[in-house]
Amino acid sequence: MKSLFIILTVISSLFANNSFATDDINPAVIKSFHRTFKDATEANWSVSEDRYKVQFYLAAQQITAYYDKQGTLLFVVRNISSFQLPLLLQAEIKNKYVNYWISNLYEESGVNGTDYYVTLENSDTKVVLKSYSHAGWSVQQKESK
Repeated sequence: MKSLFIILTVISSLFANNSFATDDINPAVIKSFHRTFKDATEANWSVSEDRYKVQFYLAAQQITAYYDKQGTLLFVVRNISSFQLPLLLQAEIKNKYVNYWISNLYEESGVNGTDYYVTLENSDTKVVLKSYSHAGWSVQQKESK
């Protein structure tokens, strides 16, 4: 029983660390992340050819941040509720997409401002919209089910 406890402790400690070794991440990126999101928890890193992605929790909300290889924060993504949308965007969805429900909604904030993306569905169609100038939506994708 004691050896089982030791084995489980070792295994859980391996999983308690980030799922991606931070040794492979530019220290400038990690420093930038900690400076910007000092209260972040459960940071989970991944790397692509041109950027770093970190998923983490901040104030009990899951957030994803993207950094370039030099440590510059490119943009931050978080899921939001429809009540967090600017009022004009809320109104347009309610008026133009009466027979649709929201299946996904997120905010993308970066150096060029904040954009919103919403996926709307009904029994026949799925539509992805992107906000423009916080005053309207443009159709990014539309497909039949």
